[in-house]
Amino acid sequence: MHFIITDAWLAKSRAIHLSGTKLVLALVGLSFALMLCAAGLYHWVFLKGAREGWPVVGSMLRLVVKDEFEQRDRFMRENLDAMARKLGEMQAKMVQLEALGERVSGLAGVNPAEIRAVAGRGGALVEGRPLTLEELQKTLADLDELTASRADLLTVMESRLFDAKIRKMMVPTQQPVQSGNLGSSFGWRIDPFTGRSALHTGLDFQADVGTAIHSAAGGVVVTSEVHPAYGNMVEVDHGNDLVTRYAHASKLLVRKGDLIKRGQKIAEVGTTGRSTGPHLHFEVLVQGVPQDPQKFLAAGQNMPPVAQATPAGLHR
Repeated sequence: MHFIITDAWLAKSRAIHLSGTKLVLALVGLSFALMLCAAGLYHWVFLKGAREGWPVVGSMLRLVVKDEFEQRDRFMRENLDAMARKLGEMQAKMVQLEALGERVSGLAGVNPAEIRAVAGRGGALVEGRPLTLEELQKTLADLDELTASRADLLTVMESRLFDAKIRKMMVPTQQPVQSGNLGSSFGWRIDPFTGRSALHTGLDFQADVGTAIHSAAGGVVVTSEVHPAYGNMVEVDHGNDLVTRYAHASKLLVRKGDLIKRGQKIAEVGTTGRSTGPHLHFEVLVQGVPQDPQKFLAAGQNMPPVAQATPAGLHR
């Protein structure tokens, strides 16, 4: 395409040749410039009309704002409905946890009525109508308060159950010799050395020399020494004035001050001290007074066995 440009007196002229590519680029550039001008003019007119309150522009602005608000409200409603469903599921789970907590509270020694009195009950979501944001926030606050009270009560129950477990582990109910046969029992008998009646203050477990002796409960070693009558002897303090004694051992594996777990190997069977043959003499003392160990061992017959711990690394 050719363009010839002349001046007013036709004295000068200039020819411009546009190829197809240049013509397309020129049209595109012109269109883009017109679009920018139109957008700028529209923006200027729209803002000016909005500020000065032109009727037509005001109506258009109200329509745009109304549509935007409707979309935003629809989006918020969908999210509120989704949150309300999730909240309903959380409340249902809290009801299940409450029932479980009441059952566990009996094991922990907590009155279930205390749980209901302290924690209260969460209000159920209202079905059949949409929730407002304020109602949803209030329900969430109530659920948060309920969860906090449940956590406190579960912590109390955990503490009580843990204390009960510790107390149970500190009572000498585990057999000190697994493969030994019971010999002399607790009570009066004829002393094998003097031939006279004497009080036998413990239980004798007959076993081969070297048989493992295990602690009947957890505690602290208070004595690990050679005694004139008891031979190699270990005493373990279990708290509450409760002590167990293991006598006539061939080898002692713990020292005074060691922390002992229930079922831990602490010595080996022997025949040291005032003994007529290899055996373990086992005593239970409460406030220094010998008790019948069979009563304690009988109470532990239905308890699950405890993994035996090794004494290595437990010295202090």
